[in-house]
Amino acid sequence: MRINYDFSDLEAFLTVKETGSFNLAADRLNLSQSAVTRRVQKLETALDTVLFERTTRAVKPTLAAKRLQARAEAILENARETTLAMRDESVAFAHQRNALVTVAIIPTVVKSILPRAIRQFHEEGQSARFRVLDRNANAVAEAVASGEADFGICSIPELEPNTRFEPLFDDQIVLALRAEHPLTAKERVTWTDIAGEELIVPTRGTGNRLLIDEAMARAGLPLPWSYEIRRSTTALDFVSEGIGLALLPLSAVASFTDKRVTFRPIENPTILRPVGILDRVGQKATASEDSFKDIIRAITAEL
Repeated sequence: MRINYDFSDLEAFLTVKETGSFNLAADRLNLSQSAVTRRVQKLETALDTVLFERTTRAVKPTLAAKRLQARAEAILENARETTLAMRDESVAFAHQRNALVTVAIIPTVVKSILPRAIRQFHEEGQSARFRVLDRNANAVAEAVASGEADFGICSIPELEPNTRFEPLFDDQIVLALRAEHPLTAKERVTWTDIAGEELIVPTRGTGNRLLIDEAMARAGLPLPWSYEIRRSTTALDFVSEGIGLALLPLSAVASFTDKRVTFRPIENPTILRPVGILDRVGQKATASEDSFKDIIRAITAEL
């Protein structure tokens, strides 16, 4: 199969998608609008697909454009790396110091892992730029599988066929509550203890909710909730204001700074959320990625 497009066509496509305008893309690339249009049309012809829906008022990327973006970025990044690798050693070393590591991660574990890992990475004399994609577990899996992210840190998702999961630690589901709540008198609480409370749970379809629902089904217990909330930070804000008690991962509660909120382990049953590194099968990691993963492994071994 002949490849009938080149790097400049991909660059024009990415710039139009980023700016949302052929005019702005032309200004950024220092080209005429017609030249940018020709490059995008050439790419559309080569791929036999429409990348942008054009109207007199807007330029809207199609689903095909969204799917192409990660691949186009990867192609151009690989081309830049190849060019740099062919230069003399001093230039290649300078490029290594500015390597890019893209990490997809679930928001609840960002604070407990990422800042410390990045600080340690730089304290060891290493240098890299970091792109952080904070998303839910399934979106992390998609980012890793598509190549948008070099690797992910997430609770075990519905695995994509070309990914593998390396467990790091178990993140327990706990009960977040106000510090003055009567249940704080207990070191641990059971599901019976929270009967009748205004319960805040993760939204149905999320990984945390799936874990909770499966545990309740196995134990034959009901889950009489009052509020469904997708983001852990929002649920914790509700707890802080006395709206209810929330079922959340320990990592999310432990990183919450409001002293009005505390937590208690909840058991019978105990619910554990495996958190680990998600990799794409067959991908060769860079030295920076491998080093950063080793730091993450060491940090999470202490959790």
